[in-house]
Amino acid sequence: QVQLVESGGGSVQAGGSLRLSCTVTKYPARSSCMAWFRQAPGYEREAVAVIDSDGSTNYAEPVKGRFTISKDNAKNLYLEMNGLKPEDSAMYYCAVDKWGCTLISDSPSMVYRGYAYWGQGTRVTVSS
Repeated sequence: QVQLVESGGGSVQAGGSLRLSCTVTKYPARSSCMAWFRQAPGYEREAVAVIDSDGSTNYAEPVKGRFTISKDNAKNLYLEMNGLKPEDSAMYYCAVDKWGCTLISDSPSMVYRGYAYWGQGTRVTVSS
């Protein structure tokens, strides 16, 4: 059974950094799309960063240049977050699909939400 467990959330001041981790058990497939989403109170869940099986990545505009998504050989997923802003405060979720990312203009889609597996989330709070 595929399980995703996020960690690394916490409270930081604006300008600070956090590194989120997502431990994946029983990785679903050889080529799987992986992503980080976030959801703030009163807002829809949105994709923050996506990484395809070949390592190609895509980011939401508000986090470009500040966040970096990566994965290791064990298929665990990471999100390095620098220059955090109060508007980054949210619950962050990792997600893994059963196949590679849907591509839009040769980049992993940021609008696709049909991931097969989701973690329970880790909270990030950024104070001004």
